Amino acid sequence: MIIRTLHRLGVKTIFSLSGNQIMPLYDACIDAGIRIIHVRHEAAAVFMADAWSQITGELGVAMLTAAPGITNGLAPLYSASQAESPVLLISGDSSVGEDGMGAFQELDQVSITRSLTKLSLRPRTVQELYPELDRAVAQALAPRRGPVHLALPFDLMTAETGLAELPATTPKREPAAVDAAGLEQLAALLDSVQRPLLLAGPTGARPHMRAVREKLEATLGVHLIPMESPRGLKDPSLGSLAEIIPQADLIVLAGKCLDFTLGFGGTGALGKPARVVAIDPDPAMLERAARLLGDRLALALQGDPYTVLPALPAAPAPAERASWRARVDEALRNRNTLGAAACADGALGPRALCEAVQAFLTSAPNPILVCDGGEFGQWAQAYCQAPVRIINGMSGAIGAGICYAIAAKIAQPEATVAVLMGDGTAGFHLMELDTAVRERAAIVAVVGNDLRWNAEHLIQMRTYGPQRLIGCELAPTARYHEVAAALGGAGYAARDSDSLATALRAAADSRLPACINVSLAGEPAPVFSASTQSATGH
Repeated sequence: MIIRTLHRLGVKTIFSLSGNQIMPLYDACIDAGIRIIHVRHEAAAVFMADAWSQITGELGVAMLTAAPGITNGLAPLYSASQAESPVLLISGDSSVGEDGMGAFQELDQVSITRSLTKLSLRPRTVQELYPELDRAVAQALAPRRGPVHLALPFDLMTAETGLAELPATTPKREPAAVDAAGLEQLAALLDSVQRPLLLAGPTGARPHMRAVREKLEATLGVHLIPMESPRGLKDPSLGSLAEIIPQADLIVLAGKCLDFTLGFGGTGALGKPARVVAIDPDPAMLERAARLLGDRLALALQGDPYTVLPALPAAPAPAERASWRARVDEALRNRNTLGAAACADGALGPRALCEAVQAFLTSAPNPILVCDGGEFGQWAQAYCQAPVRIINGMSGAIGAGICYAIAAKIAQPEATVAVLMGDGTAGFHLMELDTAVRERAAIVAVVGNDLRWNAEHLIQMRTYGPQRLIGCELAPTARYHEVAAALGGAGYAARDSDSLATALRAAADSRLPACINVSLAGEPAPVFSASTQSATGH
């Protein structure tokens, strides 16, 4: 019943690592025609389900076994929550009939995952199975989207339901009516200002939301800027936007939580003159905005911003806004503060590396970009772009890049999927290149190898000095590209732009999962400023 229900919901792919308690579900997938992507570590399965939902806009499904299986998936569950990804995590569990008896891998899973999900459930009877699955999926897909968890006791998985057919589908809930008075007030606010900005959360950055974003910008004459980086307004892909945000006279938080990425709403980040509007489906986020902003909060509207904003009456944008939009465009494009790319100690500079990858992406069919890592990941976000992009996200976690890339390639087999990651990042899930080989997911992984955990290296240098460095160095003998070749993929090494360009072409032509190990000069992540000639920093 569980697997047939997922199939009816349109689920065709599940990411999983096998285990005793989920074998009945594996067996059911054969008859339902659901593909299982079998990974090498449970965390990879949840990361892949997260990426699947980001790429497709659909429910991503991960299936893990009990106790150590589910606990191995906790970190990516947090990442999925921060990315606003609708992920259904199914876990096997010890039998209800053995509760409290010290059963094999008995664990109160729900109490562990509750704070990481929108909803965490453990059915205790066969009759509860379908309603709780239905409830969990509905919650995952409801605004604000996010992960849910369903723990399935083994004795329920082997029981008979007594049903000849699946239960009837639950009618889809219609979105709540938009507050008419609130809409009028929002329209009046937008009409009265000259320098408005709309800031969206991670949902607004997803590919399936592109048409919605573009339509809203055209209708409202206002920039809609998604934010999905833990560096907030200092996200290098936003250029020097942070410098002009304080000049806005109205900031609409369209599903963007007021948090550390916006300086908790302080005047240093948002400026003194701006009034703020908060539109959010979560009343707790509206309460937080009221508490942090005080009388600077001009309006709070509960609802999905992508239902509220399209309901605004269309009106021509004031002519005065044209120069403001041009300034915002210029800030977002700003990448000119850094000096020319150069090699250092025989290693390629991060900007030059990214520019070589960008040239490859520009000429590739259907490019998808994945950015992962600390300092190097920020360079990738600054200087590489593609119509579809996944980054390591609001959680600030690193290491998921290869997992994200594999899921993206499986979701869009005709796409060219490139993942840029640091050498520290590569250590988390490099073994998933085996999964890529088995699943024929021909991704191109580019490892920027600066022989250290560069973010921590820079923090220690700045805070404690060069004589106090500890725990940052990585081995110069590590040959990540040879790991790819040993697993059945393709591996290449590069030290300059020309050899990197050659390796990228060879990787694409190989039609194999490929890893390119690039000697990289470790530099601080870029911070762009329109007011200075050069500015970098962590």
